[in-house]
Amino acid sequence: MTDKLTVSVLGTGIMGAAMARNLIAAGHTVRVWNRSRDKAEPLAADGGHVAGTPAEAVEGADAVLTMLYDGPAVLDVMRQAAPALRAGTAWVQSTTAGIESVGELAAFAREKGLVFYDAPVLGTRQPAEAGQLTVLAAGPEEGRDAVTPVLDAVGARTVWTGEDGAAASATRLKLVANSWVIAATNATGESLALAKALGVDPQSFFDTIAGGPLDMGYLHAKSALILEGRLSPASFAVATAAKDARLIVEAGERRGVRLDVAAASAERFDRAAAQGHGDEDMAAAYFASFDEGTQGTEG
Repeated sequence: MTDKLTVSVLGTGIMGAAMARNLIAAGHTVRVWNRSRDKAEPLAADGGHVAGTPAEAVEGADAVLTMLYDGPAVLDVMRQAAPALRAGTAWVQSTTAGIESVGELAAFAREKGLVFYDAPVLGTRQPAEAGQLTVLAAGPEEGRDAVTPVLDAVGARTVWTGEDGAAASATRLKLVANSWVIAATNATGESLALAKALGVDPQSFFDTIAGGPLDMGYLHAKSALILEGRLSPASFAVATAAKDARLIVEAGERRGVRLDVAAASAERFDRAAAQGHGDEDMAAAYFASFDEGTQGTEG
């Protein structure tokens, strides 16, 4: 099979649009679809072919990449695409979905004769735009020639976690990684909120931990977004983070593990979204520390 493929990208939000652009830049023929067409239209200027329906987007595709909101959204869109799906087509499923949802999606793939790859990614807007995502992937070795060019175009490296996408080993790893990201994000916001309440200059906090084991680049990156009011455009939106936090809590509950921090994080994200921050960067969960209408920014 040639390394230049026809790839369908279903879902062109923050991540999907960036992935589509990198696929185009790599020389692939890329067809894109999004429920809100206005989010797909800009890709036409980059060389993408904007489709009016999921079925139109996947017709004749060598590979289909889904980057949508959650598992049920993916299943709904793939059912719409079903009349035009060819048996043997590789399906790179990159939406962060629950473990049980991955099983449902894999069952759909078997029913339609698709080659299913559980392939969520680590990274946000900037690494996605630069093609520097880390792809976590599980799926059969046979047929990887149809997905490797896709994964190479959107990511800096691919971590293979198994040969059975239905087992959701890649999604399991993604949920563990996201549990850490979500916890660190909310810890950052709460520390800054407490500093404000106590009249502590955040810089004195940063200086105190500088160079030690408590210091981390992520703290500084997310703190800067909050302190400088740079929460839009989002790298990873509050509303999406809330969904992922709930998936993490659910995964733990089903296996007898209480994840109190993740549960509290979901509530904080929901509260921030209710205050109008749902489309802002997940760091905007900072505002959940304050009563609605209270000014939480420093300037």
